[in-house]
Amino acid sequence: MLDWLKNRFFAKELELAIVGLQNAGKSTLINSLQTGNFDEDTIPTVGVNIRSVKKGKVTLRIWDLGGQRRYRESWEKYCASSDCIVFVIDSTDKESLDVAKTQLEQMLSWESVEGIPLLVLANKNDLPDCYTEKDMIDLLNLKSIRDRKVGCYSISAKNLTNLDVALKWMSDLKKIHN
Repeated sequence: MLDWLKNRFFAKELELAIVGLQNAGKSTLINSLQTGNFDEDTIPTVGVNIRSVKKGKVTLRIWDLGGQRRYRESWEKYCASSDCIVFVIDSTDKESLDVAKTQLEQMLSWESVEGIPLLVLANKNDLPDCYTEKDMIDLLNLKSIRDRKVGCYSISAKNLTNLDVALKWMSDLKKIHN
């Protein structure tokens, strides 16, 4: 009975949709969260993978969605049922920034995702010439988003940099999946 009460009132389960263009590091991020280590041999997601990651008192049910153009239309159905949308962007891929921004704007325009919190993770900050957190906030015009809670962090899924901060942001979300 005590375990049931602890789990019911002190544990959180969050359902996340992790999206972003191909090669942004979404699968690497999930693997790093799950194992606490970087795996050089991470295979890109084709379609959808479902993962469950437990971190402290938070269980993350993760929809890892492929970022190739042909899979982006399917993002909506997974994002709509999520407690948080995590948009991962390669902070070194300056050529794809406009495409990423357009995809983010299109996704946020879907009525089905209205009000769902958004966490932008600018991945690969371990590489030279990466955009900073402030750069991403400005370039993606994140300050203009008013209809949901928005967070943005510069991370390295490879070096596990700032993953703890991103997890804290997610675990502090008011809306939890029951």
